[in-house]
Amino acid sequence: MPLNCLEQVIKASTSCPNSSVQEEEIMATLLGSESSCTGGKRRVCNGSIVTKFTASKITGQGFSRGTELPGGLLQERDKRAKWYGIPTLLQRLYESSHPNSDLSNAHSFLKVLSSQLSVEAMSFVTEDRKTAQESTFPNTYTFDLFGGVHLLVEILMRPTLTVQKKNNNTVNDDLVKDCLSVLYNCCICTEGVTKSLAARDDFVLFLFTLMTNKKTFLQTATLIEDILGVKKEMIHLEGIPNLSGLVQSFDQQQLANFCRILSVTISEPDVGNDDKHTLLAKNAQQKRNASPSRAEVNQVTLLNIPGFIERLCKLATRKVSEATGANFLQELEEWYTWLDNALVLDALMQMATEEADQSSTESSDESSLATGPLRHRLPQSMKIVHEIMYKVEVLYVLCVLLMGRQRNQVHKMLAEFRLIPGLNNLFDKLIWRKYTTSNHVVHDQNENCDCSPEISFKIQFLRLLQSFSDHHENKYLLLNSQELNELSAISMKANIPEVEALVNTDRSLVCDGKKGLLTRLLTVMKREPPDSSFRFWQARAVESFLRGATSYADQMFLLKRGLLEHILFCIIDSGCTSRDVLQSYFDLLGELMKFNIDAFKRFNKYVNTPKKFQTFLTQINSSLVDSNMLVRCIVLSLDRFENLTEDVKVVEVLSECCLLSYMAKVENRLSFLFRLINIINVQTLTQENVSCLNTSLVVLMLARRKAKLPFYLNALRDKEYADKYPGFLLNNFHNLLRFWQRHYLNKDKDSTCLENSSCIPFSYWKETVSVLLGSDRTSLCAIASYIDEPFMDLDRDLLED
Repeated sequence: MPLNCLEQVIKASTSCPNSSVQEEEIMATLLGSESSCTGGKRRVCNGSIVTKFTASKITGQGFSRGTELPGGLLQERDKRAKWYGIPTLLQRLYESSHPNSDLSNAHSFLKVLSSQLSVEAMSFVTEDRKTAQESTFPNTYTFDLFGGVHLLVEILMRPTLTVQKKNNNTVNDDLVKDCLSVLYNCCICTEGVTKSLAARDDFVLFLFTLMTNKKTFLQTATLIEDILGVKKEMIHLEGIPNLSGLVQSFDQQQLANFCRILSVTISEPDVGNDDKHTLLAKNAQQKRNASPSRAEVNQVTLLNIPGFIERLCKLATRKVSEATGANFLQELEEWYTWLDNALVLDALMQMATEEADQSSTESSDESSLATGPLRHRLPQSMKIVHEIMYKVEVLYVLCVLLMGRQRNQVHKMLAEFRLIPGLNNLFDKLIWRKYTTSNHVVHDQNENCDCSPEISFKIQFLRLLQSFSDHHENKYLLLNSQELNELSAISMKANIPEVEALVNTDRSLVCDGKKGLLTRLLTVMKREPPDSSFRFWQARAVESFLRGATSYADQMFLLKRGLLEHILFCIIDSGCTSRDVLQSYFDLLGELMKFNIDAFKRFNKYVNTPKKFQTFLTQINSSLVDSNMLVRCIVLSLDRFENLTEDVKVVEVLSECCLLSYMAKVENRLSFLFRLINIINVQTLTQENVSCLNTSLVVLMLARRKAKLPFYLNALRDKEYADKYPGFLLNNFHNLLRFWQRHYLNKDKDSTCLENSSCIPFSYWKETVSVLLGSDRTSLCAIASYIDEPFMDLDRDLLED
């Protein structure tokens, strides 16, 4: 036990009511009763506590734990300090837990301690938690203060230090379970315990070895999850002894639980909302850390475990028994208000399973989770919530792997093991029942979420669909065979070739049934309340299906199902005020309408009054960061349509569509350009707003194609002088473009996305930026030519590390 903790012990003995009155008496006890009357001064005996304590701080010898204090002193001060006998019990536990001791006696003392600490811990997972937090010296704090946590770690790790014989000296399963439970209780109740355990790498790795025992698995997994959550450095999964064998030994329930631990080891640490979120800081960090991160290394380690992904797919798509009755949903929510800590629910389910195992042969088959006579006596909602909670963790792990460097390898395996058809079969009965209410704040991928299991499950499902579809040819697995045929028919009718990804889709791996997963998603999307945060994730998932090289057939498939009218209703008529939802709908609308003359015709049919159109423009202008992708779509589409003057249909829509007519006016395009450049700078660029820079570039690239780039640059200069702030737009834009060069010329994926989404070769992007950054002040296409010398502020050191 650390010496500073011993100081706390001595202080704690005086920290009680009327301590000022009794302090002299207590210190007299600590100092000892022997004294010399010579000179009337008290003499401290050589064996006193304070002397030994002071000497131990200097020499490092002496007291090592609080329980080494005299038993008489501990008992005398126990009631006054409100220790409730914990130090005395710890003394007995310590004395009875030596390597050659009868550990059955030690276990009996631990059980008494456990019962005292469990009451306190339970208050942290129920509505009574406030009482425990307000306690001055809670039981778990006292337990840790007197070295209880360190003692239990010693007991647990003893088998690694000595040869164990099968007798009463052995650390048996029940003793291990109680040690782990007490440690977990201390972690959740007393600040600092979890961090101190996390600092011991040997103990963390040792805990994984305990997971081979099914009887201690649950307690071990729960403790590891807490410890890894606060550990400063992410562990190396390859450092776990025989990880592959460990994972393959798990039954399906254990594997599902293990995913809770894995989620901490494969996710990049959340950098929060500080400057590290800026692209400038991220680029600098990537330059410093060129090698793969620990999370990326851990992802590779998992993928190398035979059968790992296949078993996760089975877990994700496994069916569970459905509850019936009108009160089911209410019952489910009532259970959740109490079960806000997974330990409670897992413990109840484990008790049921263990009791069932006594009367039947234990099975590790994936269906074992839903078997056992006692389990049928548990509330049906508990069984479903239990399965849902595990599916959330499994989907999260799959989602993280899908976004990693081994994305193509993961995609191939998910397709092979029929993850998407399996989820499609669960959609109506489990994933998306009629019960859908969600008004919570939208979270990032790595951000903690306090949503109910049902809501978390739906969001994680939508995140998975988004990651699965995004810029990948496997997106067509979200359809069934009939829907794939429909896409082929659309292409044939339009006299355009089918996209290669559609032709290459393995039809044995697509969805079954009357509807594919994408169509089912569209159906529930239209039923969501206006401000439901599910709309955000639903729109993101559908948008990812459209992202990449624009496919007319994909767009028409969704247009036929009324998606455009639904989006416009949400933006114009629903009263939706959520910026997150509106942004996702603007982005989706942009992908749906891009280069599609039929979509613009449908738009004009829905937005058929000046009032509606003005409402639409107001929504766009209220936040260009949110709507700029739609602005880019309109500008690009207008440019293409203006080059198709021989197409009667295109000419007709160009003349009638209010949106195209609005963007055709140069003053409106310039207005967007001014604001897009003005709302960002290099220091504030993030992954979210860098699209504003690219949209402004699109406007200027199209102007350059028509030899109008000097006109636009001169308009920027005129705007500066009109606002009496010469140089503020052009200097800022110059610095932004310099950053653009460094950011995109080294990122293949980003450059491909820019090319696919705009249908402008990336070589033209690079060429245009180089022209704009030209140093020749006589060039009419160089930004520097339009900044008067006194106002030139091109910060050459801005991007230096």
